[in-house]
Amino acid sequence: MQKKIPLDEIVAFIFDFDGVLTNNLVHLDESGKEWVTCSRADGLAFDVLQKLKKPSFILSTEKNPVVTARAKKLKVPVIQGVSNKVDALASLSETTGFDLNRTLYVGNDLNDFKAMQMCGYAICPADAHPRIKELATIVLNCNGGTGVVRKLLEEVLELDFIEILYSN
Repeated sequence: MQKKIPLDEIVAFIFDFDGVLTNNLVHLDESGKEWVTCSRADGLAFDVLQKLKKPSFILSTEKNPVVTARAKKLKVPVIQGVSNKVDALASLSETTGFDLNRTLYVGNDLNDFKAMQMCGYAICPADAHPRIKELATIVLNCNGGTGVVRKLLEEVLELDFIEILYSN
């Protein structure tokens, strides 16, 4: 990781789903039902973001019940089935008033590239596509699906979860 980002600089967090909140693998049963692997460590990280009143969103090209279920469990709004992440991000910024220069985007693959360029902070997991790593403000020292959000908050933003979660 290259540098620390001050939390007060960030007005919103955007997270890709596959390859960021998952390990980028999909499992299929014999009937074609999909399932993925996510880290419970990220659940606690989203609790911290909510306690800090930092808006976060999941932005995914997939339209999948797995994405919906995980977002619901995390209590994070999800924008899915998006064919153009740039347009979706611009629309989100317009409707919420978030300054994209103060927005942090976590992505891992080429369909995140242009959206990441739009944001002031671009973060990716260690196993991201090489072009995404070149673009990123910070490359995390963990792979997708292994607690990316937790690593971001604890190691880059240097947040103390105990202090935040147990304060009034």
